[in-house]
Amino acid sequence: MVKLHNLRDNPGATKKKKRVGRGPGSGLGKMGGRGIKGQTSRSGVAIKGFEGGQMPIHRRLPKRGFNNIFRKNFAVINLSTLQAAVEAGKLSADEVITEALLVERGVIRRKRDGVRLLGRGELNAALKLEISGASKTAVEAVDKAGGSLKLSIPAKAEAASKEA
Repeated sequence: MVKLHNLRDNPGATKKKKRVGRGPGSGLGKMGGRGIKGQTSRSGVAIKGFEGGQMPIHRRLPKRGFNNIFRKNFAVINLSTLQAAVEAGKLSADEVITEALLVERGVIRRKRDGVRLLGRGELNAALKLEISGASKTAVEAVDKAGGSLKLSIPAKAEAASKEA
């Protein structure tokens, strides 16, 4: 029977802290296991990538890739998320749904460089959307549901930012 007074960790689950520099009997006295003199015996050692004079691996290997500093970072929302927000009463079909409104109602956390609508899920409500971008399937789904979609970023610019 398990009771509070006989609860304990499994054997080997906890380990006593090494008490360094507490005399010769401790096994880690005098120099505290750091040896004699030199960089590593002192605090603030900074030789993480040093390989004894050999060219370090991070300098031997070639650089790869490219990071586009002008890349747009969109907040992504799916059709299923929009439909769930309509069913939950956060959004209604008779209002114009903007990026600011989506953030205000808690459908998305933040808009970043804009909101991009993707085509996962079903959309049954006829919504009027004003957002930054949308995929082809999302545009088709909104049209099929009887809604309208106004994009602030043209399709070509959006495709170029997506490829980068």
